[in-house]
Amino acid sequence: MTGVDIRSIDKRFGDTPVLRGVSLNIGEREFMTLVGPSGCGKSTLLRIIAGLESQNGGSIAIGDRTVDGVAPAERDVAMVFQSYALYPHLTVAENIAVPLRMRRLSFAGRLPVVGAVMPGGREMRREIQRDVQDIAALLDISHLLNRKPGQLSGGQRQRVALGRAMVRRPKAFLMDEPLSNLDAKLRVHMRAEIAQLHRRLDTAFVYVTHDQAEAMTMSDRLAVMMDGEILQVASPDEVYRDPADIRVAEFIGSPAINILPVELRGDGAVSLFGHTLPLVAEIGYAGAAKIGLRAEHLHLNMTGGADLGGRVIHTENLGSEVLLHLDVSGCAAPVVARLAPEQAAGIAVGDDVSLDVALDKALLFAAGGHRLTATPAPEAGLAAHG
Repeated sequence: MTGVDIRSIDKRFGDTPVLRGVSLNIGEREFMTLVGPSGCGKSTLLRIIAGLESQNGGSIAIGDRTVDGVAPAERDVAMVFQSYALYPHLTVAENIAVPLRMRRLSFAGRLPVVGAVMPGGREMRREIQRDVQDIAALLDISHLLNRKPGQLSGGQRQRVALGRAMVRRPKAFLMDEPLSNLDAKLRVHMRAEIAQLHRRLDTAFVYVTHDQAEAMTMSDRLAVMMDGEILQVASPDEVYRDPADIRVAEFIGSPAINILPVELRGDGAVSLFGHTLPLVAEIGYAGAAKIGLRAEHLHLNMTGGADLGGRVIHTENLGSEVLLHLDVSGCAAPVVARLAPEQAAGIAVGDDVSLDVALDKALLFAAGGHRLTATPAPEAGLAAHG
């Protein structure tokens, strides 16, 4: 069964297109992350799934039901907002209970005095209380049930917001940048907690973020969005290793992938700065192109005949690794290499460094940005010095 099925969604604000024919199928137990830069349309798509925005074209199905035109409260989804949206005058227990009270109790049943004396009212309230306590125990916030949101830390408020969403047991959880208000250490902790919750709940999660670390560490699959379109849908590992488009390659990965200019000949030869690489590109494509090299695929060369060379202009010692920023002739931006600390020992700003390239990991892109196939040539031995 499908968790959420998004079919050819178009959305415009006035004359400005925001989503352009977006289609995506999310499994009923899948953690899907919509990731992309600000303004790419990911939050708008999430709000359309929730029913908070209406689309100009296309259709949304949740479970086995098409929900176009269905009110948000009737879509059987729960949304967790960036701002948490907790009621400041209610306790934690009362905040978590809100969706259950709205769903299970009539207007009269929600009144403090009248509801208590209505037939079945007391038992229904006890059931709600039990459900709230169960969720609080799962999230380890039972000791906070009598506190108000103003008495909680950011991480505690996030757990309460999650509890309020979870208590409804929806078919899908929709999360819009839920960790962006937390400090860096707490974000790392909450990433792990949300991923563990997903495994326990076994329900579709649709998560929106611009933070690639969140997207890469939590998701079953990513949908990389830019300019109102989905560029690629794949596992985090596949998006990193095998990006379909140069925009995906440049967005995913830290530090950013190195993009260098190359020339392609119709026979498949690849030329970098005038030197022919031992790399074979698609036969028949000729002209300007670009090659993408991840920082970890550049290695120190101590024996001569290196693939690439440049002058160190900056170093970043991150403890477990060192990033070297090199000024390479012919490159508009610095080339970044990731080295182990022992490899980088003694290298300083101003030094000339030679690097070998793991060409079996190289990514080749056409001038328009789409991916080209490229394989290492049978013969080795390039000397392409920057």
